[in-house]
Amino acid sequence: MLNPTTERLRRPSPRLARIGRRVLLAVVAVAVLVVGTTWALTPGVDDARARVDARLSAFGGAALSGDVPPRIAAALLATEDSHFADHIGVDWRGALRAPLGLVTGDDLGGSTLHQQLARVLYEDGATDPLAKARAVVLAVKLDRGWTDEQILRMYLDAAYFGHGFYGIEAAAEGYFGLAPAELDWAQASVLVGLVQAPSAYDPLVHPELAAARQAHVLDRLVDVGELDRDTADEIATEPWGLVG
Repeated sequence: MLNPTTERLRRPSPRLARIGRRVLLAVVAVAVLVVGTTWALTPGVDDARARVDARLSAFGGAALSGDVPPRIAAALLATEDSHFADHIGVDWRGALRAPLGLVTGDDLGGSTLHQQLARVLYEDGATDPLAKARAVVLAVKLDRGWTDEQILRMYLDAAYFGHGFYGIEAAAEGYFGLAPAELDWAQASVLVGLVQAPSAYDPLVHPELAAARQAHVLDRLVDVGELDRDTADEIATEPWGLVG
């Protein structure tokens, strides 16, 4: 049994508790101020679709026709944003990793599709700390202003897949001679793997790296329950049918 002196030493002092509460309130107040200021200084996102179409027009791409292909959607969400349907444009898991990434200089991931789309459409792809902060606010605005299906479609149309292919329509045709809806799992997983680094994972120039990236996409599909392990392993052995 603890004696009274020991018990007092283990119990936080009222003064320390008050200081802790004040520090927490100060941090929250600063965060609210920063978000409020950034919200006011960033543009509205009602023109997001128009910006996507302008980007496609500038680079000779075409908007996705028909529904978003299920395989493409599943592979993209599993790899880039597995909590896409559950967050408000920003995933708190990624938000917790972001400060560590700023300290170490490493990209620890965690950007949602909303944030990635915001950087492409409103920040010209910039990834400096200020641009990332603005992209967070813009991501929330995108989530408030557009449906999940619209955001997914805009992302697929705005994405660059290498070799001058802007948008999923041009990429599917350029690499495989097929419409996006016609891609099998092997082709869809290779194509989605390009989103992170189109040049590094180019299947025409770096097939080994493309295969390694495809393996990661397939692993993520297994992790989220979209594919079982045996099916994913079989898909990894299938030919890609590249036409380039």
